[in-house]
Amino acid sequence: MRFRPGTVFLAMGLLLGGCEAGPDFVRPAPPGISAYIPESVSLNLTPGHDEPAQTLVAGQAVPRAWYRLFHASVLDGVVRQAIASSPTIAAAQATLAEAQQAVLQARGADYPQLDLAVSAERQRGPSNLLGQQPGKPLPTYDLYTVGPFASFSPDVFGATARRVEQQVALARYRAYELAAAQLALTGNVVTEALTIASDRAQVGAVENIIADDKKNVALVRKKFAVGRAPRTDVLLAESQLANDRALLPPLRQQQATAEGALTTLVGKYPAQWSPPAFTLSDLTLPARLPVGIPSALVHHRPDILAAEAELHASSAAIGVAVGQTYPSINLSASLASAAIDPNELFKHSGLIGFVLGSLTAPLFHGGALEAQKQGAIDAFRVSAATYRQVVVQAFGQVADSLRMLDQDARLVGAEHQALLVADASLAMQRLGYKAGRVDVLKLLDAERSDQQARLGYTRALAERYLDTVQLFVAMGGGWSEQRALDSGRPLGARTVRAAPPSGAAPGAAE
Repeated sequence: MRFRPGTVFLAMGLLLGGCEAGPDFVRPAPPGISAYIPESVSLNLTPGHDEPAQTLVAGQAVPRAWYRLFHASVLDGVVRQAIASSPTIAAAQATLAEAQQAVLQARGADYPQLDLAVSAERQRGPSNLLGQQPGKPLPTYDLYTVGPFASFSPDVFGATARRVEQQVALARYRAYELAAAQLALTGNVVTEALTIASDRAQVGAVENIIADDKKNVALVRKKFAVGRAPRTDVLLAESQLANDRALLPPLRQQQATAEGALTTLVGKYPAQWSPPAFTLSDLTLPARLPVGIPSALVHHRPDILAAEAELHASSAAIGVAVGQTYPSINLSASLASAAIDPNELFKHSGLIGFVLGSLTAPLFHGGALEAQKQGAIDAFRVSAATYRQVVVQAFGQVADSLRMLDQDARLVGAEHQALLVADASLAMQRLGYKAGRVDVLKLLDAERSDQQARLGYTRALAERYLDTVQLFVAMGGGWSEQRALDSGRPLGARTVRAAPPSGAAPGAAE
């Protein structure tokens, strides 16, 4: 019988092909909860006093361009400019493209490798090979060879498939990281824009307070000039004016800091670009706040999807490590032309070739292979714990946003009422001071109360906007699993496919 190495290795593959390296990955199940917080929150957030109301819409997904709900075209333009110019997004896009090329590189192991080999060597050999009589001194001659060389390592035990699966999971991880970076950038841009608007509103409130202080100083000076008020009243009024003026520099510094942060987020230099003059009056508070169901949150938060992809990659890494403990098969073949004269290389008489099959089975590696496998399992446990932590934090952020929005509505109503009372009290104290029935200390106390009420009301208004942004971001900002993958497709040569989610988790039979 003739020895056929291809038949032998095919038989070995059929016998051993039932063993596949490592466990199959199973996606973690969503948390089995039906609510974000234990206490009940009113779906209608109505502050009263003609303040705009908000309604929580349960079971509705956040729109993709959620920032447009503020109905500010200037804000929309800044968000788009930030996404287009941000170095952080550019770096994430390049990282994703690199990961996608790693997938293609790993898939290359599924195909035979074909190379062209060209060699020239000097040899000393038996004289009869060169047509000389035996017994003569061994001649020295040059040997030239040229021809293709093919090799192939069949993936009998699935180690290559696990390596490809790992790279696919890592590419998904990078795609979700890109989505998370875009969501974070969008949320930060809108937050800084609202912070600028809030600071401008507070500066305006303080400027109004200073204008009232100037009126009080003029009133007290007028009474002092006619002898109806002591000098101390003038000094107290001027002191109040100076203290209120001191409130402006910190607020303007906060505004400048927010403007600088927004400039950085847009990827511009401060001398090159200035943020628009955002004001709260130019923005519309979203009236309907979508709140998705808890079980769907894990598929709408890019950071959760990234943690899941990292968990998948860790699972595949176990298969890669297990594959190192199985035998490896290598098939190779070569067909070359050899001659001692380069001019004779491509003649039929000089053709040589070989077919080689080899099997290498690990016997003893000092415990390194077992340690590598156990290390991969431990790394999977780390990824599993990280995934759980990311999910817990995500649900906590949604719960905090819902509680804050509920309290914001209550706070705006209370601050509005406090401002109405403070304005009325201040007006009465001024009339009483003009009539000589109220001393200056009571007037200044009423002014301080009115000042605190104005600033408190302005901050409460801004907090409703900011916490609305936090809810949109905490709900995933309109992202979904497929949208995150689609966002990175133009950057790669091929669409990354997912490994089948069926099978058992690490710890099952390998």
